[in-house]
Amino acid sequence: MKPGQTQRTPWIVGVSGASGTPYAAAVLRALLEAGESVDLVVSRASRLTLLDETGISFRDAHWQDDLREWLARGADGKPDVFQVDIDRVRHWSAGDLAAGPSSGSYPSKGMLIVPASTACVAGVALGLSKDLLQRAASVTLKERRKLVVAVRETPLNGQTLRHLVTLDDAGASVVPASPGFYAGATHIQDLVDFVAGRVLDAAGVEHGLYRRWKGELGGSRSERPE
Repeated sequence: MKPGQTQRTPWIVGVSGASGTPYAAAVLRALLEAGESVDLVVSRASRLTLLDETGISFRDAHWQDDLREWLARGADGKPDVFQVDIDRVRHWSAGDLAAGPSSGSYPSKGMLIVPASTACVAGVALGLSKDLLQRAASVTLKERRKLVVAVRETPLNGQTLRHLVTLDDAGASVVPASPGFYAGATHIQDLVDFVAGRVLDAAGVEHGLYRRWKGELGGSRSERPE
């Protein structure tokens, strides 16, 4: 690092193969809007889900173009809804176990896994480190950094519930992808942003993705436009 430069300390965002790629997109947009740097790990399984849910192929060789197209898309599938600057994003291939986030000496603020599949949850809970996403999560836990796991599956069987308790015991925050309706949602994007906002709340990142509870019943209805 050159004199006068500040150390880049990103949030690591892991995207696993569970349904819910719009959640990941909303989290990424909000992190960048908050001025945060991001290290992105997109698992092999999640690329199939992204293709199925959005029609976008995420390719290592063209990740910048693919990421721009993905983050510009609304939760309802419409293209070019958002304008996003991805200059603060660094992409690591999920198969690169020599990547920066694979080491505890690599600086990061923590990691957000969104969405988190049950297979991903099991791998992290058991310390398997079968790919960079799982390895980065294990590093985050051992370094006592923030790990937020946005599990997206229903119903949950006993084995997955035990894995989630293991993660909670290890210091992770488990945030089910469960939208709240008290914020006055009128669009699918509102429901997606609510979950993304709760993920960022758990990480301690400021955002304006949803209307917070103010202790007033009926507030969501009164704030809706006529």
